[in-house]
Amino acid sequence: MSNALLVIDAQESFRQRDSWRQIARVPIAENIGRLVEHARAEGDPVFWILHTEPGTGNAFDPENGFVRTLEGLDPADGEPVLTKTSHNAFTTTNLSPMLTRGGVTSLTVSGIRTEQCCETTARLASDLGYAVTFAIDATATNDIELSDGSRLAAEDVKERTRFALEGRFATIRTVSQIVP
Repeated sequence: MSNALLVIDAQESFRQRDSWRQIARVPIAENIGRLVEHARAEGDPVFWILHTEPGTGNAFDPENGFVRTLEGLDPADGEPVLTKTSHNAFTTTNLSPMLTRGGVTSLTVSGIRTEQCCETTARLASDLGYAVTFAIDATATNDIELSDGSRLAAEDVKERTRFALEGRFATIRTVSQIVP
């Protein structure tokens, strides 16, 4: 079984948002960095996926210069850097054919926002037949508030994702469980 690491939306765009203070409570760049080093040492491909919202003028608009990996996370020569405009890493990229050509049958998912792009990618990957490992502490998110004022803390969002994915769409692991 060939594994690939997906690094989803671990990008400077998020530093431009007020929610970064909550996301930064998790040592996200360090945890993802450990996974990247491990994948490279194992000879597993690393795919970098960045979210873009062209023409919006916001932090995800490539014209503003923030659609790049977080400081300290640097794609190596030859590692694909894909841009997407959807909530998953497959729909608006050529990720699927790249994985197929590489003989990849399993994926490790990491990145920013746990419940949004990371979870959505994990669910779709599972539906496509990949064995998915979700590196829960190599994902980060922020509190979510609904229009009615109800709020879910970031830690609770991650716990909900853990319950939603485990045994259905993914195996949940910590970085320490993945990296010996």
